[in-house]
Amino acid sequence: MSITAVLFTALALSMDAFAVSVTKGMTIKHLTKSLGIKIALFFGIFQGGMPLLGWVMGIGFEKYIKSIDHWIALILLSYLGYKMIKGFIDERKEANEVDTLLAATSEEELSTKDILVLSVATSIDALAVGISFAFLSINIVEVSIAIGVITFIMCLFGVFIGKKIGNVFNGYAELIGGIILIGIGINIFNEHTHIFSQLF
Repeated sequence: MSITAVLFTALALSMDAFAVSVTKGMTIKHLTKSLGIKIALFFGIFQGGMPLLGWVMGIGFEKYIKSIDHWIALILLSYLGYKMIKGFIDERKEANEVDTLLAATSEEELSTKDILVLSVATSIDALAVGISFAFLSINIVEVSIAIGVITFIMCLFGVFIGKKIGNVFNGYAELIGGIILIGIGINIFNEHTHIFSQLF
């Protein structure tokens, strides 16, 4: 897996957390720098830790499904990408559970418990991605650190840009993330099968 692919994967996985961070930047009445850093830190730790946990869970099955690893990566990443795109569409029709939590805390400071719940909710996809990583030749520690650091930076940026310019980026974050995840899945599949070079 190339450095570029790792960076794009990290960006894709950070999109949910980024979207929540932007929303919190818009809705927290008294947003301080320390609270912004706390939100970004929690999101970064969970987004970086979940792929590592998923990798540990998946590595035990490596020898049984090594021959179909690229199919697993394609299916999982495409499914997660589809879910993110579907979430983007559904958000325009009705509020989801995360929106409810955001609304419930919109006029007050986020508690540590609230941040923890949001961190877990936005990092479940990273767990599934980590499982797919178990079937690839990658340095999972480096990838997890990259995902964590990029998520931290994105969320820190998101909180304060949300405070400044509102909902400009938030509306399309899930759509962008979903497209990137599907693209990464296709790229991994092509790296193993070279199907596109055979077609063209």
